Formats: sequence, structure tokens, C-alpha cells
Amino acid sequence: MNRPKRMLLENIAWARETAHADAQFFPRLAQGQSPKVLWIGCADSRVPAETVTNANPGDLFVHRNIANLFSPGDDNTMSVLEYAVRVLKVDHVIVCGHYGCGGVRASLLPQSSDLPHVNRRIAPLCALGEQHRKELDAFSELDARANRLAELNVLEQVRLLRQHAIVRDRDELPLVHGWIFGLHDGLIKVLASGYAEDSETHDAARASVTSLRAA
Repeated sequence: MNRPKRMLLENIAWARETAHADAQFFPRLAQGQSPKVLWIGCADSRVPAETVTNANPGDLFVHRNIANLFSPGDDNTMSVLEYAVRVLKVDHVIVCGHYGCGGVRASLLPQSSDLPHVNRRIAPLCALGEQHRKELDAFSELDARANRLAELNVLEQVRLLRQHAIVRDRDELPLVHGWIFGLHDGLIKVLASGYAEDSETHDAARASVTSLRAA
């Protein structure tokens, strides 16, 4: 059986099981959406937002692209942000990267002439890598450098989102969070929290890690 046909059969099974468990699930779903979270994640097939957070349909408004980048010049990205913040009025924006990210790794390697669209997409990542060249060069292994850049990338996207007028100018500011997913254990690590007290704790923890590395 080909893969698309199997997917369609799995859909039928899922719909039947869901309706059997909750007869009002699909009628409620058809009435509209009111997600509280905008998820900006990587397009990597191994990091589906709903699966890794155990969320249901309707819980998350999702935008995924190569290397979970916030691109103010991209109408796709901006229309998602605009609609989520101004129409759906989400309370939270979560940028979620992941370790072992192919887009991040590619930004540390020579660019391929076969991937012009990817090259343009990851250009900001290449620039971010150059900006943190000294820190990244301290890691001897490419995988370690890529994983650290994946963390820095999440933090950079959080910074850009918090500064953007769509987020900044709303009366009740949505909280912007930075997370990273571990493919090796399935766990999410918080890099930046939208809650002030959490941010202070994470900042202190990052400072401690930096001090240990310097020592």
C-alpha cells in the first residue's frame, strides 16, 4: 500500500475513534478556533508541534519553516503573526527550535548551488553564526557548534519578535517564549520565558553555564 493511501486510511480511523470518544469534538471544532498559542517552529518532520506538546486540534496556531526563523520580510510569516496577535489574540508566542537542526547545520557549511531557496532562507543564520564565531569555534565538533547555534537562533528570533510592532504595540502584550526540543530524549528545554521571574532564573542559569565554560 502506498504511503498517501495509508495516510487516508489512518485519517478515517482517527476520525472514527475521536468521534466515538467525544461525539461533540468535531461539531465544536467546526464552530471556529480560539488558540491561545502561536507556535513558530521548524519544518523538520521530527518536531510536530501538537505531538511533542500533546496538544489537540484547535490548541495551537502553527507556523513552521526551515530553522524556525522569524522573517519580517516574508509575507507568509508576517500574515501568520498579524492574524494570530491581532485577530486570534493569542496570549503566547513560542519559538521552538530543535537540536540536530539541518538548516542550522547547513548555515555552518559551504552553501550548495542546488539549494538557492534554502540559501536565501538561512542567510540570517549564517550572519548570526558569524556574529558568534568566537563562541562557536570553542566547540571542536560540528554537531556541538550547530546545537549551540540552534540555541542562539531561538534567542535571536525571540528578540526580534519582542521588538516587532505587531507584538510590542498590542494593549495586552503576548508573552514570547524560546524553547528547544531534544530529538534524543523528546524533552523541551526553556531558553527564554515570557514570564519575568522565569526569565531572571534562566538568565542566571545561563550566566552560570557561561562562567563554568570560561573557567
